[in-house]
Amino acid sequence: MPPGPPTLAPLRHRPFLFLVLGRATTMFGNAIAPIALAFAVLDLTGSVSDLGLVVAARSLANVVFLLVGGVVADRLPRQLVMVASSVLAAASQAVVAALVLTGSATVTLLAALGVVNGFAAAFGFPASSALLPQTVPEESRQQANALNRLGINTSMIVGASAGGALIALVGPGWGLAIDAATFALSAVAFALVRVPRVRAAARSSSNTLVDLRDGWREFTARSWVWVIVIAFCFINAAVVGGKAVLGPAVADDTIGRTAWGLVLAAQTAGMVIGGVVAMRLRVKRLLLFGTVFVAADVPFLLFLGVAPTLPILLACALVAGFGFEQFGVAWETTLQDHIPADRLARVYSYDALGSFIAIPLGEVAAGPVAEAIGVGPALICAAGIVLAATIAAILNRSVRTLRHGTHHPTPVDLPTPA
Repeated sequence: MPPGPPTLAPLRHRPFLFLVLGRATTMFGNAIAPIALAFAVLDLTGSVSDLGLVVAARSLANVVFLLVGGVVADRLPRQLVMVASSVLAAASQAVVAALVLTGSATVTLLAALGVVNGFAAAFGFPASSALLPQTVPEESRQQANALNRLGINTSMIVGASAGGALIALVGPGWGLAIDAATFALSAVAFALVRVPRVRAAARSSSNTLVDLRDGWREFTARSWVWVIVIAFCFINAAVVGGKAVLGPAVADDTIGRTAWGLVLAAQTAGMVIGGVVAMRLRVKRLLLFGTVFVAADVPFLLFLGVAPTLPILLACALVAGFGFEQFGVAWETTLQDHIPADRLARVYSYDALGSFIAIPLGEVAAGPVAEAIGVGPALICAAGIVLAATIAAILNRSVRTLRHGTHHPTPVDLPTPA
């Protein structure tokens, strides 16, 4: 097997450097924000159900606008879409921080501002995901995806660990203020990304519905795409409901807020280790390899429900992060290898829509389910959902057999050259 490109080769490209810098800066603040918001709501009302409603509002807005975000990111320069998204997110988080710091926050206001933030993210996610392959040569994509995620995860380690301590010392409002500042800084970095416009393989359309239809054809034409997305519809709902809603409540009753920040940092540390490993892997069935590792989240959810002690949770979080990163690099590289560049943002938006659509349900349902059957049993159920969905995805033949690096993408609704 011929050697791949050097592990650090993507760093030679300035557009890639600015993209990584911008995303890492954003994620530093975003690692602090969920912890800060969770404890801000718990301090405000003490209700896990209220927390679920607040975080679900952001997720729902994100889901509703994702498809439009994908169309916009395929029509306009993607780096400019990311600048606009970052500026709007900075403004919304700055208002949230001000409300919390002045004691003026209410559940309704926090939910409404979460909608604004979710709207901004709906445009930023498909744009940033589809922009990355424009910043590096094709042969360096796997290394670029791994390096990009490595930068993000390193920032999240620092953010999560610092966030837990900061919130414990001075309160959640300052954590939210830091998140707003990082969005503003990332907008500057994204503005410095210079890449050529993607040239469409077919005549472009000014009709949003036509653009969505073309993206849908690309999405549904490959069974490995929609099978994985359906699986993650269930996986994400279970994991986010378990970690983002029930996790802080468990922490308040057991290990404490500072320790919960360390647990989240340990998960991100596992992702960093996973990113280093993923950069060096030469796996032909890359998608299958990554999908198997999705089940690494199961022990984390199980032990969070039955034995929430700090050493056990730190170990489980590390394993979960490692496994998640193997899948993340495999998934992004596989999409970029097999989907035409001028439709990639739309496929990413359909991917995100299907993967995220049940997250608000998981967030809203987590509190009432835990109140009905207990927090521990609810987390055990979440672990079972993750395991079952992972097995179901692996049973699909195309997921098991798809080979990495053997295909050049062609739009499915265009005739293939003879």
